[in-house]
Amino acid sequence: MKKLVRILKNVFRPFITIWTRPVIDGWYGGIWTYRAHLQKHPTKVRMVLYNHYLAEYGAWVGIEAEIAGEPRCPHGCFGLFISKAAKVGKDCVIFQQVTIGSVTTAGSKRIGAPTIGNNVYIGAGAKIIGNVKIGDNCRIGANCIVTKDMPANSVAYMSGLQIVVKEEPQDNSFTIECLEK
Repeated sequence: MKKLVRILKNVFRPFITIWTRPVIDGWYGGIWTYRAHLQKHPTKVRMVLYNHYLAEYGAWVGIEAEIAGEPRCPHGCFGLFISKAAKVGKDCVIFQQVTIGSVTTAGSKRIGAPTIGNNVYIGAGAKIIGNVKIGDNCRIGANCIVTKDMPANSVAYMSGLQIVVKEEPQDNSFTIECLEK
């Protein structure tokens, strides 16, 4: 039975790939509209299209996540991860490679998922992890790791660049052999 399922997946995968973008981008006007429709009218076929569409971008957005309105993703949803327990407010701008992730490990300090307010700007590569509250009108800089609450109208940014000067030249060559060790 498992072999039959695998064969069927391989047979139908090209058809799913061909139809995913025209259906979601064309008929529904984008992933966020399609997601809202899917939440109201879930079917297995629609879920397959949704997951396949996101997988093409290396993204995952939990269908259970509460997302008010449609977030703006200026560079598309490449690498975007939003936990199924997260809450995202209206008019948010989310750049590529952003993680809005839950903490579920027993004994952790911030078990839970992030709650993000309205009109929040989240820069490329930012990580918002655990049960944190991000207030309205906040700005989170590129590559920031946010694990604490942010009051409304605040900014999070990474500290300056640190440069370490070495006495000897560094061997920066790359070979396959170095991976096999």
